[in-house]
Amino acid sequence: MTVENSASTELSWWLVPGRFLRKEFLPVLTNLRLAIALLLLIAVFSISGTVIEQGQSPAFYQSNYPEHPALFGFLTWKVIQVVGLDHVYRTWWFLSLLILFGTSLTACTFTRQLPALKTARRWKYYEEPRKFQKLALSAELDTGSINSLNEILQNRRYKIFQEKDNILYARKGIVGRIGPIIVHVGIVTILLGGILGAMTGFMAQEMITSGDTFQVKNIIDAGPWANPQDLKNWSVRVNRFWIDYTPSGGIDQFYSDMSVLNNQGQEVDHKKIFVNQPLRYHGVTFYQTDWGISAVRIQFNNSPIFQLPMASLDTNGRGRIWGSWIPTKPDLSEGVSVIAKDLQGMVLIYDSTGKLVNTVRTGMSAKINGVNLKIVDVVGSTGLQIKSDPGIPMVYTGFALLMLGATMSYFSHSQIWALQKGDRLYVGGKTNRAQVAFEQEVLQILDGLSSQPQVETPRGAES
Repeated sequence: MTVENSASTELSWWLVPGRFLRKEFLPVLTNLRLAIALLLLIAVFSISGTVIEQGQSPAFYQSNYPEHPALFGFLTWKVIQVVGLDHVYRTWWFLSLLILFGTSLTACTFTRQLPALKTARRWKYYEEPRKFQKLALSAELDTGSINSLNEILQNRRYKIFQEKDNILYARKGIVGRIGPIIVHVGIVTILLGGILGAMTGFMAQEMITSGDTFQVKNIIDAGPWANPQDLKNWSVRVNRFWIDYTPSGGIDQFYSDMSVLNNQGQEVDHKKIFVNQPLRYHGVTFYQTDWGISAVRIQFNNSPIFQLPMASLDTNGRGRIWGSWIPTKPDLSEGVSVIAKDLQGMVLIYDSTGKLVNTVRTGMSAKINGVNLKIVDVVGSTGLQIKSDPGIPMVYTGFALLMLGATMSYFSHSQIWALQKGDRLYVGGKTNRAQVAFEQEVLQILDGLSSQPQVETPRGAES
């Protein structure tokens, strides 16, 4: 085998995959039906990730999605955990759908949308009357001129290209050809933002007593590339937590006054947060989501003030209450139970037999087992949901591009040609959408050329 034949054979091996990609793979990848199918699958699984609680413990799914009876006849905790419906947005198959959909849009942009834009930017003149017969709208006038048509089209914001004195081409709305490209770029940006957030974001939950300082540690869900090391460089102090109540006793709003502290304990940020008004710092967002009662502060006679923890009690779904046991003798042989249901200051005191012996408000005292027991305060705790999603800026940018591209796509790309040959003026045009509006515009242009034009009825306008 000669060197030339060997090189030719080697080159053919390189060309075969390229031909396969262009002729077999690309047409499938850029197929509109495939894109729609992928979009529907992504929508369905996104809905499932919203309906099915994400990132919960196995016990939670076993309790809420038992095998008998199975939800919808098939959805059990085993199916959820095997398929990955408990963390949909981080499964390999969901990320594969996003990547495949984004690749399809990108391929469509480069193989269809960009060539279409390039073609739309080119122009050519019609130098023969017979070419006007191929246009959707055409007319032959025995009055008017190229110059008067030029003036009319300029007033209608057409971009004019004119050669000599008898040939003209005009267009407007080329931004409508750019719109679909911007839409594709916006969708791909949203997909990339979603992937980035799923792989690098995390979520944590903390229940913090009013007045305490904490660092984010209780991370319950995190992407495989999450790196929460920056959380060690600062901490958060809950300066105060309180609840505003309605006149009927219901909760109106709960608040947390919070400060972000650096490693030296200096305040670097401060905000009062409540529902839908979170604190954001270094890409981490603190949401006010829950509340509780963490402790009760008491005093015996003239003793120092003690703070005892309070625990949430099981009420079988009949409301939320917190309780604690307070010893009334140094040897812990006797004591009372205190119960509170909110932060309005009402505390119920029960003896060892479960009998209600007194009801006091914070700041008040009661004689219990020979000692004066004063309820100094009921200390609340704030429930915080803490999230980090580095992909959010990309997602917002993608949505902005998507809306911009969708708006640009409404503009029609309209084109008009004209040729003056002797005493005859040939005018024709076409558009890619809003056909009826374009027909009306062409008729108005023709009316402007002559008050009584001898106009051949535009094809497409007859209906």
